[in-house]
Amino acid sequence: MTRETLIQDYPHRMGGHCGSGAMRDLMHWHGLGWDGPPDEGLVFSLGGALGLSYVRSKNLTPPLYLVGRNSDFEIDLPRRLGGQVEVLTTDSPAEGWSWVVDEIDAGRPSLVWGDIAELPYLRVQLQMSRHDIVVIGYDDAQGVAFVVDNDRAEVQEVPLDALARARSSTAFPEPTRHCTYRITWPDELPDLARIAADAFRQSAGSMRRPSQPGIVGVMATAAGTEGLAAASQLAADVRTWVDLPVDELEVFLFSLRAFIEKAGTGGGLFRRLLAEGCGDIARLTGDAATAELAIAAEDCAQAWTDAARAGTQRETDARARAENVAVAASRLPQLELNLVEALETAAYSLTAISR
Repeated sequence: MTRETLIQDYPHRMGGHCGSGAMRDLMHWHGLGWDGPPDEGLVFSLGGALGLSYVRSKNLTPPLYLVGRNSDFEIDLPRRLGGQVEVLTTDSPAEGWSWVVDEIDAGRPSLVWGDIAELPYLRVQLQMSRHDIVVIGYDDAQGVAFVVDNDRAEVQEVPLDALARARSSTAFPEPTRHCTYRITWPDELPDLARIAADAFRQSAGSMRRPSQPGIVGVMATAAGTEGLAAASQLAADVRTWVDLPVDELEVFLFSLRAFIEKAGTGGGLFRRLLAEGCGDIARLTGDAATAELAIAAEDCAQAWTDAARAGTQRETDARARAENVAVAASRLPQLELNLVEALETAAYSLTAISR
């Protein structure tokens, strides 16, 4: 039997980050928001998703990895909003695809992981398995699935075999295993001040006291570090890059900018998304401490952006650029600490408002 299903009028917007972009669309689809459909920054902020992991390893290509969010955003956000999440994984392509089909046939978009290197519309060679996409339809006769992605404005037609490869990848940072999020969203949203306070506490805790490996998994504990310590380690490490061979140094400088600005971070290693979201929360709650938090997050985002740009100013040679990156990166540990303290202050203030 040939089957064809497509969810109509799915409210997709391009986003800065795959996870928060997908969740923004899903919240809009389900009619959830405090003063209309939420913006992506607000969604990211309410996920309590801020984190920091830095890994440098010869076993990686490129030989470093940097990420500024935690591993459980896609679970934490719906649950914080009062919903439920079931994370389904399998090594069976048939079983994995059946979960997606069941959701779409029931009229529900399906959030899944896909390796970016196997998604033909992205046209990239770098493998990264934990990329969130939303499947909104399929056509058995044409052998395609209809996919929305934060990086593309239009719905993408993806061959089913390519999607199956993307969903069975064993690439870094972990196997996709046909991961599918089955989410039950709430009928109405809880008090914004209360859940924002909880999200801020979670983000601050992830930075001060990371209790488990973040999005880079076990490798981070073996070859890198998490939280505030990661900012200090990166700042110290960058000072040694000037001694690398020039061709290797160029890889490090290019990769640093890619991870900070280009790798689906929303710019400024996710800190700019946080700043935008905190601005929305401050406006909606009238909380002055959250307005200050938005400033601290933007200051931090700009410092990460400055470090990224310093490494790619082609008018100077690689070693001079590395020295400029080291100067810019030296500001990061203090600014990250300032950000954590601002998160804690805003959490306390919003808790008082919500009582």
